[in-house]
Amino acid sequence: MTRTVPKTFIGRNPSVLWFLLALAIFTIGVTLMAQAGFVSTSFVKTLGKTLCLCLIAVAMDVVWGYCGILSLGHFAFFGIGGYAVGMWLMYARTENIVATSLSGRPIPPTEQEVIDAIGTQIFGVVGSSEFPLIWSFADSLFLQLLAVVLVPGLLALVFGWLAFRSRVTGVYLSILTQAMTLALSLYLFQNDSGLRGNNGLSGLQNIPGYEDVSQASLSIAFFWASAVALAAGYVLFAWVISGKMGSVIRAIRDNEARVRFLGYHVESYKLFVFTLTAVISALAGALYYPQAGIINPAEIAPIASIYLAVWVAIGGRGRLYGAVIGAAFVSLLSSWFTGGGAPDINLGFYVIRWTDWWLVLLGLSFVSVTLFFPKGIGGLFDMIVINRPVTDRQGDYGPDKGAWRREEGQE
Repeated sequence: MTRTVPKTFIGRNPSVLWFLLALAIFTIGVTLMAQAGFVSTSFVKTLGKTLCLCLIAVAMDVVWGYCGILSLGHFAFFGIGGYAVGMWLMYARTENIVATSLSGRPIPPTEQEVIDAIGTQIFGVVGSSEFPLIWSFADSLFLQLLAVVLVPGLLALVFGWLAFRSRVTGVYLSILTQAMTLALSLYLFQNDSGLRGNNGLSGLQNIPGYEDVSQASLSIAFFWASAVALAAGYVLFAWVISGKMGSVIRAIRDNEARVRFLGYHVESYKLFVFTLTAVISALAGALYYPQAGIINPAEIAPIASIYLAVWVAIGGRGRLYGAVIGAAFVSLLSSWFTGGGAPDINLGFYVIRWTDWWLVLLGLSFVSVTLFFPKGIGGLFDMIVINRPVTDRQGDYGPDKGAWRREEGQE
């Protein structure tokens, strides 16, 4: 009996449909509970931010788990997306405040006076009142949203082209991505960077034009936007890793030299994956920081990208749903431990405060998963649900063309 391969995308990737169904049930359930008062506004924001972290984790899983590029700089793209949309949010909100405060003057202010007042409000904290060149389009939502895609996309394209054409691989490439992230972070810490240095951008939870809308309603709106973005990103990446392209990407991960010998332009595939995942990471950041309310250079520090790799490893590298599980699990657990939800443990001679020991616990979890569960939480799910013997076989095993082999019967 010959084995038929499903021709449809969903037929080849049934887990996509199950994931979308689970995400829809989760989103609707949280919304109903929030409207009934069982879930607080702050927790809805936490869940919305968690969905954004799940999206960048999926992107990290594609570039690392499927293509074999351990990037320690993808959180930099996440932060760039947040800064791009945050600039418009801060400018538009400050413009409304300044316009309201100057409206009572007997002589209407000139356009330049309004711009100077906005500059003083935004950059007074770093001793300046002039808009840097980087803020030239901060008054346009469309152009800033375009920057969310173009800036990280171009940065990833140029960086990836230089690195991949030089055939930098393995740990050396990881060090280069980390160096890029560190350089960007250190630059943003400077007051003359144009982005308020260590102060970052704040007040991003106040959406211009929606001042009369409650934070509870805004949190639900961003929660839904984050869920839709995660669903779209998941489907996009599932399509990328399926079919011939997915086979080539996996082959590059397993044996890059052999793929190049077969005639494939390895650098083009790697550059495509690296750039696409960078853009999706930036979009996740653009949704995350309006829910967080603030962004500063510490969010782009190399340690953030290392945490991202830990999430993917714990969830299960090489499995899209594993990346979602890992990011959600670690993110929510981190909020519980560092937010004071976990009770302190008094040993008599020492008090364990989880706000101090959370990172140690996270490190131990990463080491334990690496040693004992190398396929992560997603691998355990595979063992329980997916890797079951095929029982609907007809006919005998045999060596004839088209017959089932014993190894195929155990997949």
